[in-house]
Amino acid sequence: MKIAIINGPNLNLLGTRETEIYGYQNFDDYFKSLKAKYPGIDFSYFQSNIEGELINELQRVGFEFHGIILNPGGYTHTSVAIGDAIAAISAKVIEVHISNIFGREDFRKISHVSAKSKAIISGMGLRGYELALQYFID
Repeated sequence: MKIAIINGPNLNLLGTRETEIYGYQNFDDYFKSLKAKYPGIDFSYFQSNIEGELINELQRVGFEFHGIILNPGGYTHTSVAIGDAIAAISAKVIEVHISNIFGREDFRKISHVSAKSKAIISGMGLRGYELALQYFID
């Protein structure tokens, strides 16, 4: 099974950025532990702070991978184009957010991605990625 994890802007700063919201673990370490825990999964990981690069990656993996775990970061609330890219591909997408976006500022309660995604996991910390992975495994 091939699963892509795609992270959007500022997620490269996990472990140092607003640790009271996002925690102290960086994503590279978390990703290594995820790969070790699920050795039978063929993972791909991509992170970018640039909207067009995220769209390119969705299109690249969107017809070859069984599933995509996407944390679009701040683009969740602004990018119609990322939502359109999800609608255009065949792979199912689970939208993941480390923090509970519905318990934060009002603008974070709007998502241009959720309606195009199979599901959304919000507020479960990094564990949300594993919960999304479990959906694809099951």
